[in-house]
Amino acid sequence: MRKANDKTMKEAIAQMLNVYKIKRRFDETAVIAAWPNIVGKPMANRTKELFINNKKMFLRIESSVVKNELMMMRSQIIEKINTEAGDLLIEEIIFL
Repeated sequence: MRKANDKTMKEAIAQMLNVYKIKRRFDETAVIAAWPNIVGKPMANRTKELFINNKKMFLRIESSVVKNELMMMRSQIIEKINTEAGDLLIEEIIFL
């Protein structure tokens, strides 16, 4: 039987992330880990480098064809990431 002040594990982790102010970094790491699910494995395999800094996602793509396709899908990718995160994580995608 649960007591009045008991929390689920999910609630406790969410509270800890907010208290230590690391929720944003945790969410950014989750986006990087989910990159193959966001754009698909063939495109993710062509991604050499991926990092997030100041709400900007930086990508280094080895194929110009894949880079061009990702540039055309840029706004859709940003929308999908922010929708899944439930927060404004990415404002811009920059190709290196």
